[in-house]
Amino acid sequence: MSVSTHRLARETMAFVLAGGRGSRLKELTDVRAKPAVYFGGKTRIIDFALSNAVNSGIRRIGVATQYKAHSLIRHLQRGWSFFRAERNESLDILPASQRVNERNWYLGTADAVTQNIDIIEGYAPKYILILAGDHIYKQDYSLLLKQHVETGADVTVGCIEVPRSEASAFGVMAVDESDRILEFVEKPADPPSMPGDETQSLASMGIYVFKTELLIKLLREDALSETSEHDFGKDIIPALVAAGNAYAHPFSRSCVTSSLEQKAYWRDVGTIDAYWQASIDLTDFEPELDLYDHGWPIWTYSELTPPAKFIHNEEDRRGMAVSSMVAGGCIISGAQLNQCLLHSGVHANSYSELNGVVALPDVSIGRKARLKNVIIDRSVRIPAGLVVGENAKEDAERFRRSENGICLITQAMIDKLEQ
Repeated sequence: MSVSTHRLARETMAFVLAGGRGSRLKELTDVRAKPAVYFGGKTRIIDFALSNAVNSGIRRIGVATQYKAHSLIRHLQRGWSFFRAERNESLDILPASQRVNERNWYLGTADAVTQNIDIIEGYAPKYILILAGDHIYKQDYSLLLKQHVETGADVTVGCIEVPRSEASAFGVMAVDESDRILEFVEKPADPPSMPGDETQSLASMGIYVFKTELLIKLLREDALSETSEHDFGKDIIPALVAAGNAYAHPFSRSCVTSSLEQKAYWRDVGTIDAYWQASIDLTDFEPELDLYDHGWPIWTYSELTPPAKFIHNEEDRRGMAVSSMVAGGCIISGAQLNQCLLHSGVHANSYSELNGVVALPDVSIGRKARLKNVIIDRSVRIPAGLVVGENAKEDAERFRRSENGICLITQAMIDKLEQ
């Protein structure tokens, strides 16, 4: 990192919006917010945004929490408590707490920042970086900050390049050759293309950089508006685009890739299908996301677990895993795994067959169970002999079955089977 980008990072506070439920993940977010959902065997979704900030040199971070935040707050306390105040570092957990008025909840993404203006002013950062806490990607935010300062923008919006044919699902930026945003269109039927490439569009990543002084002024004005929804994407950003000094920053300019990654990686794992696919993709011979990159580590709470263990070596009772990721504390006791991702503490018993299984921590899989293309929530006890993934109609009656045939299994669903 050059001296200039290092200085910019140290003058910046990252504000992570982590209050969303993520309702499209169905029962996976019944007891936890989307940013707290487990991903990748050891980490939580929020760890990616936080790790990007730390690896970029940003050491002042605020995390706004709201929906069922206990799991998220506990994770932040356990895994992100290494900041030192004497080095001008901090991580503030900021639940909706009636600090500004007697309304319980954050009214929108902008209001979540507005209600914590006094905390921001106490640290007096020169720049504010607004981040979503629910996406999987690796990005050097210092390069985004550098562009923001060099252009003199009022706001710089982080954008992901997406095929124009798919861009109707996003908020899309129309930009000129200098990256100035000419128009911001929410889910357009005919998305504007990028300059010089008719096949690509620029979609908002929910990442914004402001000068702190300007942002606070805008937020205070927005808070007084009775017609505003107090949201960055709906109110703050469109107004700045109309004023003519908003710029886009394409993700490709600051994405972090290792020698194993062929292209920029960004995923919104906001549906059952997307979450399962991104998890299983990690088991590929050369996955699109490299979690083994020591140059850009994904920090998290590391549980103290013994190594994974594989036992039994008999015909039909051989503890083995092929094209799979198995976290610490797992015991593969005479079970066969193919393209599976097991988080810590999973116990797969003898004669069970697992194909395309994403198991969250502390799952127990009974003998002779056959599971295909499933997500198993934390601490679920799969009964012996259970078969999932071979009869679509039966699966849909018992479990949450997605459009693509992925089954989500929770303990409540298992309990119903046993009544």
